[in-house]
Amino acid sequence: MKNKFKYPVLAACIVAFLVAANAVYIVDQTEQAIVLQFGEPVREIKEPGLKIKIPFIQNVVFYDKRLLNLDPPGQEIVLNDKKRLDVDSFTRYQIVDPLKFYQTVRTETIARSRLEEIVNSSVRNVLGRVTLPELLSEKRSEIMAEMSTLVKDDAAQIGVNVAEVRIRRADLPVEVLQAINDRMKAERERDAREARAEGRQAAQQIRSTADKESTIIIAEAEKQAQIIRGQGDKEATEIWNKAAGADPQFYAFYRSLEAYRNSLGKDNNSFILSPESEFFKYFNGTKG
Repeated sequence: MKNKFKYPVLAACIVAFLVAANAVYIVDQTEQAIVLQFGEPVREIKEPGLKIKIPFIQNVVFYDKRLLNLDPPGQEIVLNDKKRLDVDSFTRYQIVDPLKFYQTVRTETIARSRLEEIVNSSVRNVLGRVTLPELLSEKRSEIMAEMSTLVKDDAAQIGVNVAEVRIRRADLPVEVLQAINDRMKAERERDAREARAEGRQAAQQIRSTADKESTIIIAEAEKQAQIIRGQGDKEATEIWNKAAGADPQFYAFYRSLEAYRNSLGKDNNSFILSPESEFFKYFNGTKG
């Protein structure tokens, strides 16, 4: 008799346990939930704790309610001044309307993909209207604020609140950097050539000036030398004239000795002169 009632009671207990287990669920402090009945949302749960639902008819979908990070892949953007940039942004967002979130995107994976599209599109739209100097100036904060506003408006349509959108990195593409390096190298080489050319020109000017000054100095020196030699010759002539005037006989004798030395002292000189010539008057005796 005991065995007859034992098994039905055990089965009833198991069924009751399964029903009770399927009727309760726990919402963590970091979560929020949507209760679905036959796939349709019937209520949303934002408060943590032990909750009850209709077993086997209703099920629960949980969403994180913490502030989440989104790192979309970098993209190349053409600015308003035709400059290209590789832009890497990040976004901080939070699911604030789980019901709308479920109705629009269902899962967090799809939501992240949708948010990536929203962020990349907003970044392109905003940066496409600014120039590189503006992006690097104090206007950068205004650009970031405008970007965040656009993303917030679009993200609100899927039940998500975007806390901020920031550009983490904005670099020129590799080929652009290479072109800039090549251009800078060419400019430096051109500057070096110009500097060398200017140096050669300056050196030529310095040499020309030095040659001119040297020529002038030499000419002035030769002029002074000729003046001095002329003065010396004048003084010598005056001295000779005075000497000749003081003793004409001795002067004539001295001049004859010079003539003998200059003519007879050289090799291979031949003279055909008469012994009675005036030239030999001092050779004919003391009287001469």
